[in-house]
Amino acid sequence: MVDGRVQAVGFRASCAEAAERAGVAGWVTNRPDGRVEALFEGDEEAVEAMVDWMRHGPPGARVEQHETTEEEPGGRRDFRIV
Repeated sequence: MVDGRVQAVGFRASCAEAAERAGVAGWVTNRPDGRVEALFEGDEEAVEAMVDWMRHGPPGARVEQHETTEEEPGGRRDFRIV
C-alpha cells in the first residue's frame, strides 16, 4: 500500500503495465482514503521488482509512505485494475 500523491497520476495503469512486463499476477486498486493498494503474485524476484516499483510509482506520483506485507499465494493468473 502506498500513500502520497498516488491517485489521478496514472498510478494504477502504470502499475498494471509494469506488472505485465514483470510477469506477475494480482491486482491494484484506489482506496477511498486516497491510498493505492496492490497485491503481487509470482516469481520472487519479479514480485520484489514490483514492490520496489511501488516505492516511487510513475512520473507525477509522489510516494510518501509505503507498507508491505506478505501473504500466501492465491493462484492468480492475471493482473487486474479493480
